[in-house]
Amino acid sequence: MANVHQFPVKTIDGAEQTLEQYAGKTLLVVNVASKCGFTPQYRGLEEVYRRNKERGLVVLGFPCDQFGHQEPGDEAEIASFCTTQYDVTFPMFSKVKVNGKDAHPLFVHLKKEATGVLGSEAIKWNFTKFLVDKTGKVVKRFAPNDAPESIEEEIRPLL
Repeated sequence: MANVHQFPVKTIDGAEQTLEQYAGKTLLVVNVASKCGFTPQYRGLEEVYRRNKERGLVVLGFPCDQFGHQEPGDEAEIASFCTTQYDVTFPMFSKVKVNGKDAHPLFVHLKKEATGVLGSEAIKWNFTKFLVDKTGKVVKRFAPNDAPESIEEEIRPLL
């Protein structure tokens, strides 16, 4: 697949779709978790989203339970947590695996297109972020400890 828009995904409420509806938008794709030391980044992700959504940014949250069992809840629990604790309004999706043989095809593609430190494809932890341009091309990977506010200046030129 040439770009991320072609990948099938499932929304947090179970609807099957592709990311085609986000063609023409700049995307920040993030593997998230509710019980992680980086979980407060939900606040920063939401702030960056709200400041830039009118200019074409969409943050996409993909819960993942592969790192220290830090996303143990089901989709309803995750959605409730995100809404009540962080007032998340950006799109959230069903839980996925980001590493291993059962990794979601979207994350296989993201990791291949934007490798990590020393060319590693594996995602090291929750809140790894992938910046995708309006055409669906993966532009850059950001580490879990890169706060959303700190990468906002790198996002803006793509809007």
